[in-house]
Amino acid sequence: MNLTIQNRFLTVTVSRKGAELQSILGADGTEYLWQGDPAYWSDRSLTLFPYVARLTEGTYFMDGQPHHMAFHGIAPYRDFTPVSQEEDHLTLELKSDAETRREYPREFSFRIVYALEGPTLNVTYQVENRDEKTMYFGLGGHPGFRVPLNGGSFEDYRLRFGEPCDPIRVGFTEKCFLSGEDAPYALEDGAIPLRHDLFDEDAIVLKNMAHTITLECPGDSRSVTVTYPQMDYLGIWHMPHTDAPYVCIEPWCSLPSAQDKIAVFEEQPDLISLAPGKTYQNTWRIQIT
Repeated sequence: MNLTIQNRFLTVTVSRKGAELQSILGADGTEYLWQGDPAYWSDRSLTLFPYVARLTEGTYFMDGQPHHMAFHGIAPYRDFTPVSQEEDHLTLELKSDAETRREYPREFSFRIVYALEGPTLNVTYQVENRDEKTMYFGLGGHPGFRVPLNGGSFEDYRLRFGEPCDPIRVGFTEKCFLSGEDAPYALEDGAIPLRHDLFDEDAIVLKNMAHTITLECPGDSRSVTVTYPQMDYLGIWHMPHTDAPYVCIEPWCSLPSAQDKIAVFEEQPDLISLAPGKTYQNTWRIQIT
Protein backbone atom coordinates (compact mmCIF):
# COMPACT_ATOMS: atom_id res chain seq x y z
CA MET A 1 0.00 0.00 0.00
CA ASN A 2 1.32 3.42 -1.00
CA LEU A 3 0.53 6.79 0.58
CA THR A 4 0.96 10.20 -1.04
CA ILE A 5 1.63 13.73 0.20
CA GLN A 6 1.97 16.81 -1.95
CA ASN A 7 2.29 20.57 -2.23
CA ARG A 8 2.67 22.85 -5.24
CA PHE A 9 6.33 21.87 -5.64
CA LEU A 10 6.44 18.11 -5.03
CA THR A 11 4.37 14.95 -4.93
CA VAL A 12 5.91 12.29 -2.71
CA THR A 13 4.80 8.66 -2.53
CA VAL A 14 5.73 6.32 0.32
CA SER A 15 5.20 2.58 0.71
CA ARG A 16 4.07 1.10 4.01
CA LYS A 17 6.69 -1.62 3.54
CA GLY A 18 9.83 -0.25 5.16
CA ALA A 19 8.29 3.25 5.06
CA GLU A 20 10.27 3.43 1.83
CA LEU A 21 10.06 6.40 -0.53
CA GLN A 22 8.66 5.36 -3.92
CA SER A 23 8.60 8.64 -5.83
CA ILE A 24 9.67 12.28 -5.57
CA LEU A 25 7.92 13.96 -8.45
CA GLY A 26 8.52 17.60 -9.35
CA ALA A 27 5.76 19.96 -10.45
CA ASP A 28 7.12 19.80 -14.00
CA GLY A 29 6.79 16.01 -14.06
CA THR A 30 10.45 15.22 -13.39
CA GLU A 31 10.95 12.06 -11.34
CA TYR A 32 13.95 12.50 -9.06
CA LEU A 33 13.93 9.19 -7.18
CA TRP A 34 15.37 6.01 -8.67
CA GLN A 35 12.44 3.80 -9.65
CA GLY A 36 13.96 0.41 -8.99
CA ASP A 37 15.16 -2.15 -11.52
CA PRO A 38 16.35 -5.63 -10.49
CA ALA A 39 18.99 -5.48 -13.22
CA TYR A 40 20.73 -2.83 -11.09
CA TRP A 41 18.99 -2.45 -7.71
CA SER A 42 15.35 -3.26 -7.05
CA ASP A 43 14.99 -0.98 -4.02
CA ARG A 44 14.52 2.80 -4.05
CA SER A 45 15.15 4.36 -0.63
CA LEU A 46 15.72 1.96 2.24
CA THR A 47 15.47 2.99 5.89
CA LEU A 48 18.28 1.42 7.92
CA PHE A 49 17.37 0.53 11.52
CA PRO A 50 18.52 -0.67 14.04
CA TYR A 51 21.79 -1.36 12.24
CA VAL A 52 23.48 0.05 9.16
CA ALA A 53 24.78 -2.42 6.57
CA ARG A 54 26.54 -5.66 7.52
CA LEU A 55 27.05 -7.57 10.73
CA THR A 56 29.88 -10.09 10.70
CA GLU A 57 28.23 -13.53 10.36
CA GLY A 58 24.90 -11.70 10.66
CA THR A 59 25.46 -11.75 14.42
CA TYR A 60 25.94 -9.32 17.30
CA PHE A 61 26.10 -9.44 21.07
CA MET A 62 23.84 -7.43 23.36
CA ASP A 63 23.13 -8.12 27.05
CA GLY A 64 25.92 -10.70 26.83
CA GLN A 65 23.92 -12.87 24.42
CA PRO A 66 24.32 -13.50 20.67
CA HIS A 67 21.54 -12.31 18.37
CA HIS A 68 21.06 -12.54 14.61
CA MET A 69 19.81 -9.71 12.41
CA ALA A 70 19.42 -9.20 8.66
CA PHE A 71 21.40 -6.85 6.43
CA HIS A 72 20.39 -3.22 7.20
CA GLY A 73 18.41 -4.30 10.26
CA ILE A 74 14.68 -4.77 10.69
CA ALA A 75 12.99 -1.71 9.18
CA PRO A 76 13.38 -2.48 5.44
CA TYR A 77 11.43 -5.73 5.77
CA ARG A 78 8.51 -4.69 7.96
CA ASP A 79 5.23 -2.91 7.25
CA PHE A 80 4.85 0.41 9.05
CA THR A 81 1.48 1.61 10.32
CA PRO A 82 0.18 5.05 9.25
CA VAL A 83 -0.29 7.19 12.37
CA SER A 84 -1.37 10.46 10.76
CA GLN A 85 -1.65 11.90 7.28
CA GLU A 86 -2.48 15.34 5.98
CA GLU A 87 -1.97 16.84 2.55
CA ASP A 88 1.71 17.69 3.05
CA HIS A 89 2.91 15.38 5.82
CA LEU A 90 2.75 11.76 6.85
CA THR A 91 3.79 9.80 9.95
CA LEU A 92 4.38 6.04 9.92
CA GLU A 93 5.32 3.83 12.85
CA LEU A 94 6.99 0.50 13.50
CA LYS A 95 6.42 -0.94 16.98
CA SER A 96 8.36 -3.78 18.50
CA ASP A 97 6.59 -7.12 18.61
CA ALA A 98 7.43 -10.80 19.00
CA GLU A 99 8.97 -10.92 15.53
CA THR A 100 11.23 -7.87 15.97
CA ARG A 101 12.30 -9.10 19.42
CA ARG A 102 13.70 -12.27 17.87
CA GLU A 103 16.25 -10.08 16.05
CA TYR A 104 16.48 -7.09 18.37
CA PRO A 105 15.42 -7.72 22.00
CA ARG A 106 14.11 -4.28 22.90
CA GLU A 107 10.69 -2.64 23.19
CA PHE A 108 10.55 0.45 20.97
CA SER A 109 8.54 2.74 18.75
CA PHE A 110 10.22 3.89 15.53
CA ARG A 111 8.40 6.67 13.70
CA ILE A 112 9.26 8.31 10.40
CA VAL A 113 7.74 11.68 9.58
CA TYR A 114 7.75 12.83 5.96
CA ALA A 115 6.89 16.53 5.74
CA LEU A 116 6.95 18.86 2.73
CA GLU A 117 8.18 22.41 3.17
CA GLY A 118 8.29 24.20 -0.18
CA PRO A 119 10.59 22.20 -2.52
CA THR A 120 12.09 20.32 0.45
CA LEU A 121 11.16 16.93 1.88
CA ASN A 122 12.02 16.72 5.58
CA VAL A 123 12.61 13.19 6.85
CA THR A 124 12.47 12.88 10.65
CA TYR A 125 13.33 9.73 12.57
CA GLN A 126 11.88 9.37 16.07
CA VAL A 127 12.98 6.42 18.21
CA GLU A 128 11.31 5.94 21.60
CA ASN A 129 12.84 3.47 24.04
CA ARG A 130 9.93 1.64 25.69
CA ASP A 131 12.19 -0.93 27.30
CA GLU A 132 13.65 -1.19 30.79
CA LYS A 133 17.13 -1.46 29.27
CA THR A 134 19.22 1.01 27.23
CA MET A 135 18.79 0.79 23.46
CA TYR A 136 21.86 0.67 21.21
CA PHE A 137 21.12 1.18 17.56
CA GLY A 138 22.28 2.46 14.21
CA LEU A 139 20.21 4.53 11.82
CA GLY A 140 20.44 5.84 8.29
CA GLY A 141 18.84 6.62 4.94
CA HIS A 142 19.54 5.00 1.58
CA PRO A 143 17.78 7.03 -1.16
CA GLY A 144 18.73 6.53 -4.80
CA PHE A 145 18.44 9.38 -7.30
CA ARG A 146 18.13 9.14 -11.06
CA VAL A 147 21.24 10.04 -13.05
CA PRO A 148 20.87 11.60 -15.50
CA LEU A 149 17.82 13.58 -14.42
CA ASN A 150 17.22 15.27 -17.75
CA GLY A 151 19.32 14.16 -20.67
CA GLY A 152 23.08 14.02 -20.81
CA SER A 153 25.14 11.18 -19.38
CA PHE A 154 26.08 9.85 -15.96
CA GLU A 155 29.55 11.36 -16.33
CA ASP A 156 28.09 14.86 -16.81
CA TYR A 157 27.03 14.89 -13.15
CA ARG A 158 28.91 15.56 -9.94
CA LEU A 159 28.35 15.55 -6.20
CA ARG A 160 29.33 18.94 -4.77
CA PHE A 161 29.74 19.55 -1.05
CA GLY A 162 28.10 22.64 0.39
CA GLU A 163 31.24 23.95 2.08
CA PRO A 164 34.99 23.31 1.97
CA CYS A 165 36.00 20.05 3.63
CA ASP A 166 38.68 17.38 3.66
CA PRO A 167 36.80 14.08 3.74
CA ILE A 168 38.22 10.86 5.06
CA ARG A 169 37.23 7.65 3.29
CA VAL A 170 36.34 4.92 5.75
CA GLY A 171 38.33 1.79 4.93
CA PHE A 172 36.38 -1.29 3.86
CA THR A 173 37.46 -4.82 3.04
CA GLU A 174 36.50 -6.65 -0.14
CA LYS A 175 33.54 -8.10 1.77
CA CYS A 176 32.36 -4.59 2.76
CA PHE A 177 33.29 -4.71 6.43
CA LEU A 178 35.44 -2.15 8.22
CA SER A 179 39.16 -2.62 7.62
CA GLY A 180 40.44 0.12 9.94
CA GLU A 181 42.45 1.60 7.06
CA ASP A 182 40.88 5.05 6.66
CA ALA A 183 42.48 7.50 4.23
CA PRO A 184 42.00 11.05 2.87
CA TYR A 185 39.59 11.26 -0.05
CA ALA A 186 40.52 13.85 -2.65
CA LEU A 187 37.86 16.12 -4.11
CA GLU A 188 38.00 18.03 -7.39
CA ASP A 189 37.07 21.66 -6.71
CA GLY A 190 35.01 20.56 -3.73
CA ALA A 191 33.14 17.91 -5.68
CA ILE A 192 33.12 14.24 -6.73
CA PRO A 193 32.71 13.90 -10.52
CA LEU A 194 30.60 10.82 -11.18
CA ARG A 195 31.95 7.82 -13.07
CA HIS A 196 30.58 4.31 -13.00
CA ASP A 197 33.94 2.83 -12.03
CA LEU A 198 33.96 4.89 -8.81
CA PHE A 199 31.89 2.07 -7.32
CA ASP A 200 33.87 -0.92 -8.55
CA GLU A 201 35.01 -1.43 -4.94
CA ASP A 202 31.44 -0.92 -3.70
CA ALA A 203 30.33 2.08 -1.59
CA ILE A 204 32.40 5.16 -0.88
CA VAL A 205 31.79 5.96 2.79
CA LEU A 206 33.05 9.30 4.06
CA LYS A 207 33.49 11.03 7.40
CA ASN A 208 34.80 14.49 8.28
CA MET A 209 32.79 15.88 5.37
CA ALA A 210 30.38 18.78 4.96
CA HIS A 211 26.80 18.04 5.95
CA THR A 212 25.25 19.18 2.66
CA ILE A 213 25.84 17.62 -0.76
CA THR A 214 24.26 18.43 -4.13
CA LEU A 215 23.77 16.18 -7.14
CA GLU A 216 24.06 18.47 -10.14
CA CYS A 217 24.96 18.78 -13.78
CA PRO A 218 26.58 22.06 -14.81
CA GLY A 219 24.23 23.86 -17.17
CA ASP A 220 21.10 22.00 -15.95
CA SER A 221 18.75 23.83 -13.57
CA ARG A 222 17.63 20.55 -11.95
CA SER A 223 19.48 19.35 -8.88
CA VAL A 224 19.03 17.41 -5.64
CA THR A 225 20.52 18.61 -2.34
CA VAL A 226 20.72 16.30 0.65
CA THR A 227 21.34 17.86 4.08
CA TYR A 228 22.13 15.69 7.11
CA PRO A 229 23.21 17.84 10.09
CA GLN A 230 23.14 15.02 12.66
CA MET A 231 24.80 12.32 10.55
CA ASP A 232 28.54 11.68 10.86
CA TYR A 233 28.90 9.41 7.83
CA LEU A 234 27.87 9.56 4.19
CA GLY A 235 27.62 6.58 1.86
CA ILE A 236 27.74 7.09 -1.92
CA TRP A 237 26.92 4.02 -4.02
CA HIS A 238 25.53 2.30 -7.01
CA MET A 239 25.70 -1.38 -7.93
CA PRO A 240 29.39 -2.19 -8.59
CA HIS A 241 30.64 -3.09 -12.06
CA THR A 242 27.53 -1.79 -13.82
CA ASP A 243 26.39 1.28 -15.74
CA ALA A 244 23.58 1.83 -13.24
CA PRO A 245 21.62 5.06 -13.98
CA TYR A 246 21.36 6.23 -10.38
CA VAL A 247 23.44 7.21 -7.39
CA CYS A 248 22.57 6.65 -3.73
CA ILE A 249 23.33 9.43 -1.25
CA GLU A 250 23.15 7.76 2.15
CA PRO A 251 23.37 9.71 5.41
CA TRP A 252 24.33 7.37 8.26
CA CYS A 253 24.67 7.76 12.02
CA SER A 254 26.85 4.67 12.36
CA LEU A 255 29.01 2.16 10.51
CA PRO A 256 28.89 -1.60 9.86
CA SER A 257 30.92 -4.24 11.66
CA ALA A 258 34.66 -4.77 11.45
CA GLN A 259 35.97 -7.64 9.33
CA ASP A 260 35.81 -10.97 11.19
CA LYS A 261 34.70 -9.32 14.44
CA ILE A 262 31.29 -9.94 16.00
CA ALA A 263 29.91 -6.56 17.10
CA VAL A 264 29.13 -5.95 20.75
CA PHE A 265 26.47 -3.25 20.67
CA GLU A 266 27.32 -1.85 24.10
CA GLU A 267 30.92 -1.36 22.91
CA GLN A 268 30.41 0.00 19.37
CA PRO A 269 31.13 3.72 19.87
CA ASP A 270 29.17 5.09 16.90
CA LEU A 271 25.86 3.44 17.86
CA ILE A 272 23.23 5.67 19.43
CA SER A 273 22.67 4.99 23.13
CA LEU A 274 19.13 5.74 24.32
CA ALA A 275 18.08 5.40 27.96
CA PRO A 276 14.75 3.86 28.98
CA GLY A 277 11.82 6.21 28.50
CA LYS A 278 13.78 8.61 26.29
CA THR A 279 13.17 9.61 22.65
CA TYR A 280 15.80 10.25 19.98
CA GLN A 281 15.04 12.50 17.01
CA ASN A 282 17.01 13.17 13.84
CA THR A 283 15.96 15.13 10.73
CA TRP A 284 17.59 15.12 7.31
CA ARG A 285 16.36 16.77 4.12
CA ILE A 286 16.03 16.34 0.36
CA GLN A 287 15.70 19.63 -1.51
CA ILE A 288 14.72 19.70 -5.18
CA THR A 289 15.55 22.56 -7.53
